[in-house]
Amino acid sequence: MFNSKSKTAAEETAAAANSIVGTGTTITGNIDTNGDLRIDGTLKGDITSSAKLLIGPNGIVEGNINCRVADIMGQIVGNIYVKDLLQLKGKALVTGDIHTAKLFIEETASFNGQCKMGASVVELKQQDVPLAVNE
Repeated sequence: MFNSKSKTAAEETAAAANSIVGTGTTITGNIDTNGDLRIDGTLKGDITSSAKLLIGPNGIVEGNINCRVADIMGQIVGNIYVKDLLQLKGKALVTGDIHTAKLFIEETASFNGQCKMGASVVELKQQDVPLAVNE
């Protein structure tokens, strides 16, 4: 009934931790996180997350994204690498290449770039991911 390998309270808190870049906030630099991340402000740098990434309707990211799952409603200028599901919702605007296992794009979202999908994308190694957009 009880799992002998249960997590400590600190481990559960860290695993469920969320980070938010609020509206009106601009960050210049890279973000590396194990928890969920929501961007409603502006980030000029790369994002690496082993969890979920949400870019709100007013969120702007100028850099590459590498995460497990992503919901994009704002603007991205950079390449996106998602291990599971990438969703472009609302008035999302993506300028850059997409590499993902699964992709969902609402009719109101825009995407300008190349897309690679499938199981082989999940196997991408970090050293295969370019660090900057060459535009």
